[in-house]
Amino acid sequence: MKAQPVLLVSEEDLLNEAMECPADRPLETRPLAQERAFAFWQKDIPEEYWHLDAQQLKERITAARRALGRRCVVLGHHYQREDIIQFADVRGDSFKLAQWAAQRAEAEFIVFCGVHFMAEAADILSQPHQKVILPNMSAGCSMADMADPEDVYACWEELEEAGVGPLMPVTYMNSAASLKAFCGQRGGIVCTSSNAQKVFLWAFERADKVLFFPDQHLGRNTALKLGISLDEMAVWDYTLPYSSLGGNDVEKLRRAKVILWKGHCSVHQRFTLGQVLEARRRYPDVKVIVHPECRMEVVQAADMDGSTEFIARTIAEAPPGTKWAVGTEINLVSRLARENPDKLVFCLDPVVCPCSTMYRIHPAYLCWVLEELVEGRIVNQVKVDEETAHWARVALERMLQVA
Repeated sequence: MKAQPVLLVSEEDLLNEAMECPADRPLETRPLAQERAFAFWQKDIPEEYWHLDAQQLKERITAARRALGRRCVVLGHHYQREDIIQFADVRGDSFKLAQWAAQRAEAEFIVFCGVHFMAEAADILSQPHQKVILPNMSAGCSMADMADPEDVYACWEELEEAGVGPLMPVTYMNSAASLKAFCGQRGGIVCTSSNAQKVFLWAFERADKVLFFPDQHLGRNTALKLGISLDEMAVWDYTLPYSSLGGNDVEKLRRAKVILWKGHCSVHQRFTLGQVLEARRRYPDVKVIVHPECRMEVVQAADMDGSTEFIARTIAEAPPGTKWAVGTEINLVSRLARENPDKLVFCLDPVVCPCSTMYRIHPAYLCWVLEELVEGRIVNQVKVDEETAHWARVALERMLQVA
């Protein structure tokens, strides 16, 4: 059986930070069949849903939500497309949303509009009677996929065999449940983009070195803020053959305080120093705010960096008339621009590339899973086995104690 949820903040704080959404925004979307990029996505959605237009989707989703009532909550991650966010009960980052849902004891169903690792986290933190549903099971995370569990296990074995240590495994929230469990079993811990520095300090109190995965940029930016030099870091290239030490020699690994997994966010890696300089050229009084998953040179050139919650809150609380160049996913940036009409808010990247896997949660998928629930059928349930959930919860609880 699932353990009771672990909680980081009060219910009032969760509601405030999750930012409750208005429900009166118009739905603007094309039928699923017209979005060609969906061709390789989840195929088992019934044919009728491929052709529903915007008005039909809005009416049917609204009717299903009304029929389910308080038995169901819909969570929308900050990076979700606008035509999904309008149906969410709350929006926020993945960890806060999972905690918020776990506190809704009356909610039997948690429909998580996000990606797979987020739904896993919600299942780990949820109460025993709650079931977590991901509208489109092909909505994954390219960063999380770069840390295949078998590759991480092999890395750990190589480091042990080479006598590199004592070593503390630290995984980013953006990782598979099995890797959170891996950390839990080995005395390790989970971090978010908002508490990574505290987690690193906790880890260094217990070990000489940190193995951090899957995002090299968050790990590098965090280590630099703690005064750890680049010479004290090594990058583990998981694409190299076993016994290659990830492209390092033993002495380099033994000197390193932080060993970084060679993973990245495909969206945040698009931001460049040149984009920061161009924003400052166009608007000399602009403030540049970026996510710490960006490259080191981008973070160092920015005025500030932080989590999605930090970015949203900072811009919302900024004085009218201020200008903000933002380095994070375009759906959040566009939403912040609409919600802060008294400020200039724009994306650093002129190509404004969205998170392609987040985009796979189309309203047709949300409509399908909700209507199935109305009929008493559960589709696309995300369930973490109890042993994995137990050890992942151990790693998360350690993080909560740090925070």
